Amino acid sequence: MGYKRISKDEYYLEIAKVVSKRSTCLRRHYGCVIVKDDIIIATGYCGNPRGEDNCCDTGVCKRAGAERYHGYENCNSVHAEQNALIATERSKLIGSTVYLACEQVIENNGKYTFEEDLNPVPCNICANMLKNAAVGRVVNKSGDIDLYGKENK
Repeated sequence: MGYKRISKDEYYLEIAKVVSKRSTCLRRHYGCVIVKDDIIIATGYCGNPRGEDNCCDTGVCKRAGAERYHGYENCNSVHAEQNALIATERSKLIGSTVYLACEQVIENNGKYTFEEDLNPVPCNICANMLKNAAVGRVVNKSGDIDLYGKENK
């Protein structure tokens, strides 16, 4: 038989990658899937608050030129992890697993391509929110993320 199924981590990471395709950010497309007891309890992607113009529609990035993980005070976007967290109640988050996927948006003469980031980690604000929600595990394609050191184990 030689057929080998993908692991559950790979399965949920692929779902997070598909969720990321709804992102409205001009720089990076993040997707987040929260799973508890092998059930998806929430998803989220990066985008402006409901009812506000999206960066992908206006073509304007307020963080243009900012280093990664810096300049968030200039950005209107709600992060993927934040959107997923606010979509469910804390009791369901305790001990859950968060899966993160990210694609970097590359613009070249008006044409866009996407390069997968195998090591997306939550920003400091999102990491603190995940810790406060008592999330048990955070995973990206490179493996488990230590929320306290923000490095892969």
